[in-house]
Amino acid sequence: MIDCRSLRNLALVTLLLATVAGPVSADEADWYPSRYGADDRLGALNTLTAEGVIRASQLVTRGKTYALGGVTGAATPAYGHRNFSLVMYPHADEAIPPMGNMRATSNDDYLATWLGIGTQIDGFAHFGIDHRYYNGVSAAELFSPTGALVYGTHDIPPIVTRGVVLDMVKHFGVEAMLDAGVAINSPEIKAAAKAQGVTIGEGDVVILHTGWQALAATDPQRFMSGEPGLDVDGAEYLAGLGVAAVGADTWGLDAVPNPDPDLVFPSHSILLAKHGVHILENIQTAELIADGVDEFLFVLGVPRFEGAVQMVINPIAIR
Repeated sequence: MIDCRSLRNLALVTLLLATVAGPVSADEADWYPSRYGADDRLGALNTLTAEGVIRASQLVTRGKTYALGGVTGAATPAYGHRNFSLVMYPHADEAIPPMGNMRATSNDDYLATWLGIGTQIDGFAHFGIDHRYYNGVSAAELFSPTGALVYGTHDIPPIVTRGVVLDMVKHFGVEAMLDAGVAINSPEIKAAAKAQGVTIGEGDVVILHTGWQALAATDPQRFMSGEPGLDVDGAEYLAGLGVAAVGADTWGLDAVPNPDPDLVFPSHSILLAKHGVHILENIQTAELIADGVDEFLFVLGVPRFEGAVQMVINPIAIR
């Protein structure tokens, strides 16, 4: 179960950091205001259009659906201290009489979980640069112990667009999965897309298949010890193409350990803070790859828990 005292202490420390944040440096100012305007709160989701939805829907030729979200439970590997606990509560079991003439029985459930566990979307309040978040929003403007005041994931609109999955396992010529720490940059992305005959465009959701997700069930300790993933050049390249979101079949998208030991999750800073591109983690890509799917209709409605900075999701691919 979650330690509420630790949560309160974390909230107090974070609030203190937010209120004592120093002046903005020249380096920080290089990445905001956003290309979409100083008051923008949507980031790269501005690229989603009705016309894009119609084009993406034309990719549906077989009517097959794919659940891109995995099952989240108590055994789900999770980053750091994150955990999951669900309690099923019976309203009428064998010790409690059924209700009414229909002898109705029912159950409820209580969920205590970190929302950054399992298949998830990272909101803009999740990751910043020196206490500044997308479009330069300061921690003092954003932080509240009861939820984000700005960029709560409840404000993420429905995402319906073209999805592209890049088979990086095939590109690197390995049998099942990339090794932890393997970095994916623009040359690898361009080569994989060319080999698959796809062109990444504005508003697309791009998902990297590394094979790493297979370890989540078979060797969770190794799964969480590192991961192949996106690096600085790759993140900047995809953001420059105007993609709406970037995801992978890994727990944290970034290459871990990073080739540069001084960098920690640089793709998170680049995509979320600098460019307003949402990140999708623990995406289930194996079935797409097995079916030879390169592009598809991507559909996601994010659960609207007010003030959340991350959210457990189950996006859908339709082909």
